[in-house]
Amino acid sequence: MPKIGHRLRDLRLQKKLTMKEVAEIAGIAQSSLSYIENGNNSPSIETLETILMALGITIGEFFSEEKPELEPELRRLLDTAKKLTPEQRELAQRLLEALGKD
Repeated sequence: MPKIGHRLRDLRLQKKLTMKEVAEIAGIAQSSLSYIENGNNSPSIETLETILMALGITIGEFFSEEKPELEPELRRLLDTAKKLTPEQRELAQRLLEALGKD
């Protein structure tokens, strides 16, 4: 598992939030968040929880062994694919592979 700071930065960027926005929501100094993200400082559990709340995830989700949440566009695509028949999924897979070759 990546280090806590790197994972926090990845989540923040995935949600398209600036360091300033997350720091303001979490009620911490932007410099503190920067130190944490860069691995120069480890957050307390309380600080980690407030940062995670600002990012919209729980501490359990953060430390879960499961893959991180998919981007909304990919989640919608996956949800649609789940409703397809096996034959339709095969056709969709071929279409996506053909589009990816461009």
